[in-house]
Amino acid sequence: MDLSDVSEELANLDGQIADILRALSNGFQKLEKVKDASRQSRQLEELTGKMRDCKRLIKDFDREVKEEEGRCSPETNRLLTEKKQSMIKELNSYVELKKQYASTLENKRVDLFEGPGGGDGFGEENVLLASSMTNQQLMENGNQMMDETDQAIERSKKVVEETINVGAETAAALKAQTEQMSRIVNELDSIHFSIKKASKLVKEIGRQVATDRCIMTLLFIIVLGVIAIIIVKLVNPNNKDIRDIPGLAPPAMKRKLLWNQY
Repeated sequence: MDLSDVSEELANLDGQIADILRALSNGFQKLEKVKDASRQSRQLEELTGKMRDCKRLIKDFDREVKEEEGRCSPETNRLLTEKKQSMIKELNSYVELKKQYASTLENKRVDLFEGPGGGDGFGEENVLLASSMTNQQLMENGNQMMDETDQAIERSKKVVEETINVGAETAAALKAQTEQMSRIVNELDSIHFSIKKASKLVKEIGRQVATDRCIMTLLFIIVLGVIAIIIVKLVNPNNKDIRDIPGLAPPAMKRKLLWNQY
């Protein structure tokens, strides 16, 4: 169908409706291959949502067609009406399919809850069987049911005991892991403290070594100065610049005795 002479909104609605109808067709084809009742129910709900959206879009399409009726040619209006009727017919066919699948799923649920023989028939059969039993048979049947109940209770007790044991073991394992983590944290704290203390000791040693080096350098300079002065004195004993240095000055002049002068 050619919609070139209609509004853009109407052409857009036609495309959206066509997409949903195509998705419904593919969805029901896939639904036939699904055997699980729960999956069928979920997919049927999704398809129902798509049908609801399609119905809303068809209503919008019909409203747009009525608004465009005065601006379009009679041939275009006829084609639009046929298009709308075709959409409604196809949507109704999917609605019927949905009803069939829903009815089938409901019958499966009834069979599941009522059992193979149906709910009422099964109850009447039990009533007839109970009415045809003697008192002794009824007592034996009751005792058997009580024994089965006791066995089920014992099995439940075992399951509970096993669950409690597993819980206790899990709690013990968690406690051991918690204690181990605490020990690891304490060891990490000790290591951190030791590293900090060692770093401080290294700094102190470094400062002490630097001080010792300064002292040794100063002493070395002093020794070099003394050696230099000694060498200069030995080379030039008449050097007046160093005559006043104790131990290095030239020998004093000999004093004359008083009687030698006379």
